[in-house]
Amino acid sequence: MKFEANMDTPAIVIDLDRLDANLRRTAELASNAAVRLRPHTKTHKSIWIAQEQLRHGASGITVAKLGEAEVMASGGIDDILIAYPIVGRIKLERLGRLLQQIKVSISVDSYEAAKGLSELGEHLKLRVPLYLDVNSGLNRCGKEPGEETAELAVEIAKLPGIQLAALMTHAGQAYGKSRADDCLEVALAEAEALLESQRTLRRLGVDVPDISVGSTPTSKFIGALAGSGVTEMRPGAYVFGDGSQLYTGLIGEEECAMRIYATVVSTPRPGTVIVDAGSKTLSNDSSAHRKGFGMITECPDIFVERLSEEHGILTVPAGVQLQIGDTLAIIPNHCCAVTNLHDQLVGVRKGQLERIITVDARGKVK
Repeated sequence: MKFEANMDTPAIVIDLDRLDANLRRTAELASNAAVRLRPHTKTHKSIWIAQEQLRHGASGITVAKLGEAEVMASGGIDDILIAYPIVGRIKLERLGRLLQQIKVSISVDSYEAAKGLSELGEHLKLRVPLYLDVNSGLNRCGKEPGEETAELAVEIAKLPGIQLAALMTHAGQAYGKSRADDCLEVALAEAEALLESQRTLRRLGVDVPDISVGSTPTSKFIGALAGSGVTEMRPGAYVFGDGSQLYTGLIGEEECAMRIYATVVSTPRPGTVIVDAGSKTLSNDSSAHRKGFGMITECPDIFVERLSEEHGILTVPAGVQLQIGDTLAIIPNHCCAVTNLHDQLVGVRKGQLERIITVDARGKVK
């Protein structure tokens, strides 16, 4: 990806050809497995990219927060899963306004959250679709698979004003795996946690029709789940690619559509180089698979060793000469966190600026 001399740094540059290929590849994986694709838009927070995902065949989108859903709805997207519990009067009032405009599904993992949504559904004279979160090993939201999830689901299913539409999970622990085979094992276990819960519920007379799996690493193996009963997948970071996927061999460098371009601003001592991209640009997400805060593929022996707010401190091996004014391209460890640090991304095709991508839902944490 050629850097434009008239582009100021630090700049978050998206190779649009690579982005297109990533959108197409994942849509084809889902289609070939007969599984709906409902991508998580927290990676890019862009109405335009979400629309591109829909154009490539996505059935709807996923967001993390109600504020993101409001932004995406304003952009004309009318089928949204909020994969986060909605709790509290203020948020329920906002959700009520959104439910009167578009189709919104909500994830829950407690009776209390489901009851609030039930009361909202009754007030609006509709049934709010719920996704029940199940813990498949990340140990974040969700009850344990099988009996524990089923016990909660049975109680939620009795509530008026809601429809128990799906069981869902997010196997984010896959990011900690170092081999593709290990990620495949996580993908199989992720699906089985939901399918076991679905079977248990059916024995109790409750049918939850959809099975929704998450995480970009496990989405690579959706073909292995074809015909298993999984009906939907919700990857997010596949759109840009990043170090968390590259270091483990899940993707190649050609799938990394995002680069942070930074300029060398200081060479204060041998072996140390300072660039104009710090924690406010790169994010301070670390990786279990590589030291530092990103990868310079043209010289992977350079490490982004430390970050302060505006400074990236690079450790440079002997024999590598960098001059003040040089520009470096860095693949970040975590693309989602980088996006949320910026108002705009620079869309480039074949080295030429094609479009500025607005990060429409930046900072929508409520």
